[in-house]
Order: sequence, then structure tokens, then C-alpha cells
Amino acid sequence: MRLPSLISFIGFVLLMAATYCPLLRPFGLFSWDVYDLNKPYGMVILLMAVVGIIAVVLNRPKLVKLISLISLALVTLLLLAAFLKIHSSFSFIPFKGITGFLERQIKFKWGWYLMFAGPLLALIGTFFKPSKYSR
Repeated sequence: MRLPSLISFIGFVLLMAATYCPLLRPFGLFSWDVYDLNKPYGMVILLMAVVGIIAVVLNRPKLVKLISLISLALVTLLLLAAFLKIHSSFSFIPFKGITGFLERQIKFKWGWYLMFAGPLLALIGTFFKPSKYSR
């Protein structure tokens, strides 16, 4: 396996593992991963990681690039959806101070770094050109 393929493979495995990492921690009580946020959306991200791994194994660089771009777009959309959900969840409360306090109690966790690192690594692996003398 070439080094760029290995980098893309590691990126997709990292994306797959990141779906189980904590993303949000509401009120300090428990942690939510992708499947707690939105189970069908998490399954789509997991499916993209599996298809990306299959594309790396079958040596399809254009498909790997497409899947890594789609995965990056899905993760960005998930971050935007989580951000908007946090800031609109308490909009029914008429007091802005209480609303702001409750919004600050929901923390973003370290899983977001892995969620973005996976597709970015897979995308970086597609930008290397194969050498002229590779097998």
C-alpha cells in the first residue's frame, strides 16, 4: 500500500472511530456521540467511512477524493446543525439571561477534532501524486 493510500486509510478509520467519541456534553451529566445526536445521520457518516476504506483498498483515488470531500461536508453540516440546535433549543424561554445560561451549559467536546481530522487526512492523502517508479 502506498503512503498516500495509507494516509487516506488512516483518515477513514479515524472518521469511523470518531463517530463513537463524545461530541457534546449537556449540563455536565453525560456525553453524546454522533448516534445520540442523530442516529440516521451518524449511519450515513459511518457508511461514507466504510465506502472510503473500500475505495482505498481497491485503489480508486478519484472515488477516495470524492468520498473524503463528501465526508468533510457531512461533518461540517453536523457541526452547524449541532451549533444551531444548541442556540435554538431554549428559545421558548422568554428571559434571555436564563436562555444564555442554559446554552452555555452544553459544551462541545474533543470528538469534533477527530471528526474533522479524519476526512482532512483522507483528503490530504489524495493530493500526493504516485511516483513514476511505484509498483
